[in-house]
Amino acid sequence: MTEFILILTAIGSREEAQHLATTIVGQSLASSTNIIGPAYSTYWWKGTRETAKEEWFCLIRSTKDLYSAVEQTIRANHPYEEPGIIALPIIAGSESYLNWILHETHRDTQHGAET
Repeated sequence: MTEFILILTAIGSREEAQHLATTIVGQSLASSTNIIGPAYSTYWWKGTRETAKEEWFCLIRSTKDLYSAVEQTIRANHPYEEPGIIALPIIAGSESYLNWILHETHRDTQHGAET
């Protein structure tokens, strides 16, 4: 059974978010990416409380088997020293939508996988 995931990361500008989304979707590592923002974050970094002036969130739909490649692509295209990258399981969804995610992320493999 294919495991579907939603990967989240925040980045410092809309342009950086769009570049990241275009790169990940362009490599068929995700079926789609939403860009949401601006958002403002308060966090601890190296013992100091920080506040980000502006961030944009990327919500990336993919599959668990592609997570490592997505993470590597985020790290290669992200300006932060330690980008926040988390993946959440998609525990349910419409069959047709999940099949679309699978189709768009596994173009070069057989699509006999059960969803």
